[in-house]
Amino acid sequence: MLVVFVREVTERLIFTLDFVFNERKVNYQLTNDPVFFAKTDKLRLNYSTQTFENSVTIEPATVLFDSAVFPYAVVKSDFEGVACLSFDRVTDPLASIFYVLSRMEEYTNLRRDLHNRFAAKDSILVKFGWLNQAICDRWAIAVLHQIEKIVGTTFDLPQEETAIIPTFDIDNTFAFKWKGGWRQLLSKSRDYLRKDTHRLELRKAVLSGKEKDPYDTFDYILQIKKRGFDVRVFWLLGDYANFDKNISSLDIRHQALIKRMFNSVPIGLHPSYKSNSATYYLESEKRRLENIVGESVVCSRQHFLKINLPTTYQNLLKNGFTDDFSMGFADEVGFRLGTARTVRFFDLSTNSLTRLRLHPFAYMDGTVHEYKGWTVAESKTQIEQLYREVKTYGGKFIFIWHNETIGNNGKWEGWSELLEFTLKLKDGIKTQG
Repeated sequence: MLVVFVREVTERLIFTLDFVFNERKVNYQLTNDPVFFAKTDKLRLNYSTQTFENSVTIEPATVLFDSAVFPYAVVKSDFEGVACLSFDRVTDPLASIFYVLSRMEEYTNLRRDLHNRFAAKDSILVKFGWLNQAICDRWAIAVLHQIEKIVGTTFDLPQEETAIIPTFDIDNTFAFKWKGGWRQLLSKSRDYLRKDTHRLELRKAVLSGKEKDPYDTFDYILQIKKRGFDVRVFWLLGDYANFDKNISSLDIRHQALIKRMFNSVPIGLHPSYKSNSATYYLESEKRRLENIVGESVVCSRQHFLKINLPTTYQNLLKNGFTDDFSMGFADEVGFRLGTARTVRFFDLSTNSLTRLRLHPFAYMDGTVHEYKGWTVAESKTQIEQLYREVKTYGGKFIFIWHNETIGNNGKWEGWSELLEFTLKLKDGIKTQG
């Protein structure tokens, strides 16, 4: 048992210490009684400015004891040889953990990209070269090592199994099938104007039944499930709009496909682009999916990974969601939460811990191919490094693909090799050129 002394017990503090100790099966007890702390014969960590003999001391910044979001002077610092953050000139690994896990920088840095998203390039995780590291777990381990070094003990940390969790977003169920007449006409006209004869011929072959629709990779997804993976699917059912172009949820063939998939894999909602700023759409789309599958839908991933803190998550909570899989960047691979572990959303606007569980992902198909412009071989190298980080520091290796990107069609020709590479990482596959 580890006894931690603090001047004040706060929700921020408990949230952070639970991540450091409970996640690593280290029992701890909080106290603000200096007499009890001075006399206890248990392991001791002093997280205050008060002085105690023979105890490990970490000088606290004010972050875990504040009740609002302040523009702290945040700079890169060092804690016992491990790079971490300093807040107003106080180096504090525990405050560093909370700062990243709560995504505090997304409340104070108001720069956004053209889709109103907080971009990776604006994050301290990129600025300080930490995005590809499970940095919060590294800080947690640094705290434990400091206690071990000073007290002369060794924590028996558990060996964790690294689950590989493939997830698939269904933005566009089919390339050609089941589209309304006016959509077929517009799409066909566009292909004529672009002189895209390949696409014109492919459309004709698909609609005549001679070839399979290139986005029809649902049997492949089910096959991955049968191989023992915890597959997750997120389906877009928003009304047709500029960034929301799936087949109508009223189409009974579409409904039948969703039901068939739901019989084998969990299906969450892929809230539409416009639902991020209008909760009416979120409510409506959730109801649509629930009516199709006949069960309550509690998992989501935002279309375009649009997260506007704290509003996006507050809206999910108001509509009965318990789990979200959106936490990651579109423009970079890595760990936006500083961890691959499931973490509950801490709402800084109310200074309270919520019941919404956040499941961070490590990479997305479009990030490596479209944003970064990497080859399959280059992507393998980066992804293997991310997997090794998760294997070392714990958590789940979650990643995103789309039904339209795993069929080896068009610009995605050959890219299913990367999906298969990721699935086989658990078997110890090494990067190949």
